[in-house]
Amino acid sequence: MKAAIRKNYGTPNQIKIEQIERPAPKDNEVLIKVIATTVNRTDCANLTAKPFIMRFILGFFKPKQIILGTDFAGEVIAKGKNVTSFNINDQVFGFNDLGAGSQAEYITIPAKNVYSIPLNINNQQAAASLEGAHYAYTFIQKTNIQAGQKILINGATGAIGSALLQFVKQYDVEITATCNTKNIDLIRSLGADKIYDYTKEDFTTSKGKYDFIFDAVGKSTFGKCKSLLSKKGIYISSELGPFAQNIFYALSSPLFKKKVIFPIPYPTNETIPYISNLLEKGIFNPVIDRNYSLENISKAYEYVMTGEKTGNVVIDI
Repeated sequence: MKAAIRKNYGTPNQIKIEQIERPAPKDNEVLIKVIATTVNRTDCANLTAKPFIMRFILGFFKPKQIILGTDFAGEVIAKGKNVTSFNINDQVFGFNDLGAGSQAEYITIPAKNVYSIPLNINNQQAAASLEGAHYAYTFIQKTNIQAGQKILINGATGAIGSALLQFVKQYDVEITATCNTKNIDLIRSLGADKIYDYTKEDFTTSKGKYDFIFDAVGKSTFGKCKSLLSKKGIYISSELGPFAQNIFYALSSPLFKKKVIFPIPYPTNETIPYISNLLEKGIFNPVIDRNYSLENISKAYEYVMTGEKTGNVVIDI
């Protein structure tokens, strides 16, 4: 089978498409023919081992898992003798932020980590509904959002931000979002009430007040946003912040009225059923920027690493 492989941490040009042996499922695993996957921020962190803390998780000197990919959508083509939850030809999807080896034609994975794709969703949509939405779920579950509150989402066009915007819209709140000029209509269609075009204006200089500021791209800081928070406002970022400051702010937050929360992700057995439910109801529609073939996956990584993608970049296997 073909697989996207990198044997050392580095840049997209180190990724090679190689022919390797197709895996066989163990007793509690399923063999999945991958139809679609994505290249996302988590994949880029796994490729580059940046931030440095990733090395403590993935392998300090070189990656333990050489096949790239964190999410997948595809079809069950074989299963281990103990698997009763899925049948051959079932359409399934899943996500593992530490690496699923899914940028390949086939993967094996424990059946407990696999989920059925909603009937109204195709494989490309299914793959695009995972990584960003998985993290977006954490933002809303770490807070107690109430109807009528004011929320600002910085970076509403990314995979996290575009999912988060749709999740938050369910709460009947007033949403302000930031995006670039070309995506204003998209972000408005997803539910934003007010939009800052970050190519023309800096939201941190505004005089608005927000109950929550969700930095879905990690490009701002608590210090810059603090004056925009209401008396008991909460700031959450998708990144560690300069010198990992968001972890330290979160630890000291109980001492202050305005708080920083660090969004440690929930397990997929909680996030993916939630995502599936919203997909089935049509409340969540993942945004897809563009598609690449597996052979052009290095170009997909290069594009994602520019930080300019809109929603998700899908790889058609």
